Amino acid sequence: MNLRRVKALVKKEISQIYKDPSSLMTAVVFPLILLFLYGFGVSLDMDNIRLGVVSEDSGPLARGFVRSLMTTRYLKTNVVKDRKEAEKLLTSGRFDGVVVIPSYFSQYINNRNQTAPIQVIAEGSEPNTAQFVQNYVRGVWLTWQQNQALENGIGRKALINVVPRIWYNEELRSNYFLIPGSIVIIITVTGAFLTSLVIAREWERGTMEALMSTPVSMSEIVLSKLATYFMLGIASMALCFFVAHYLYGIPFRGSYFGLVLTSVSYLLFALGMGLFISISVRDQFAASQIAIVSTYLPAFILSGFIFDIASMPLYLRVLTHFVPAKYFVDSLKTQFLVGDIWSILLPNILIMNVFTLFIFFLMRKKNRKRLD
Repeated sequence: MNLRRVKALVKKEISQIYKDPSSLMTAVVFPLILLFLYGFGVSLDMDNIRLGVVSEDSGPLARGFVRSLMTTRYLKTNVVKDRKEAEKLLTSGRFDGVVVIPSYFSQYINNRNQTAPIQVIAEGSEPNTAQFVQNYVRGVWLTWQQNQALENGIGRKALINVVPRIWYNEELRSNYFLIPGSIVIIITVTGAFLTSLVIAREWERGTMEALMSTPVSMSEIVLSKLATYFMLGIASMALCFFVAHYLYGIPFRGSYFGLVLTSVSYLLFALGMGLFISISVRDQFAASQIAIVSTYLPAFILSGFIFDIASMPLYLRVLTHFVPAKYFVDSLKTQFLVGDIWSILLPNILIMNVFTLFIFFLMRKKNRKRLD
């Protein structure tokens, strides 16, 4: 290993990046586009459920319940005149759900021995939204009933007052955990995708044969490419962090030291995976497809970025332990929302480094200076 030759090769790689700015675009512009899409296009929050209300009872109790539905911030409530109009608007997609207050609502409320029924109709083609409609209306209904009972002297204050406290994400905002997870996806794609093309490109352009005729070893070629794209990857990670923290306002409660340590551990794996693919496949198109399938899809589906690992079947939960992105997602969420919890971070860093060493071992066995 000759460091002077490696330095010269790094300069060659940098000059090639300047001549072919697609790599720079992939490392800078592509992460910004993805972060924009994940930040504004992906959300698990349901704050504006479109709800229609049909009140067949004109009494004060029914009007009070309708007011309760209209004052909650989670529901965007509109009163319609009858069931037929409500069903038409629900079918056309203007409403996510409909609440029907029957004509005997007040009569049942005033009769203490009877429970007043209300009908909740939800649009079932979107099961998640339908579940939100039912839960939000049920919550408003229970709160309204309790308030009515206390006002009328029927009920009594609870002996136990439950005061919930949500740690680390007090408002339960989904982007607080989605955006740190999206950074993992972005680093996976940019790191593995960029390096999956570099050696395959040399073979396609015929420049690899010229390099083979020099005293440069294959290890020096790989190391120079790794060093060059490592710098690009770190710049991409820094850009993602800046946008997440300062533009989207995601809190960061960890330390920069911990962030750099976890990021470097995962970035080296992503770059190593891309280089291993590039060494194994001498066609850029095939290398890019393999990189997407072997890195992006597992990172997106099996890392816990969107889909909760605990709710997966057992065989998938076992499979997630072999997805390095899982440990980076866990580390970033911890650092952004909680802080430097080293009992979580250190095992994750150790496991990511084991994956990195394994992929570099495979790459070492694969890279032989041969023209065949």
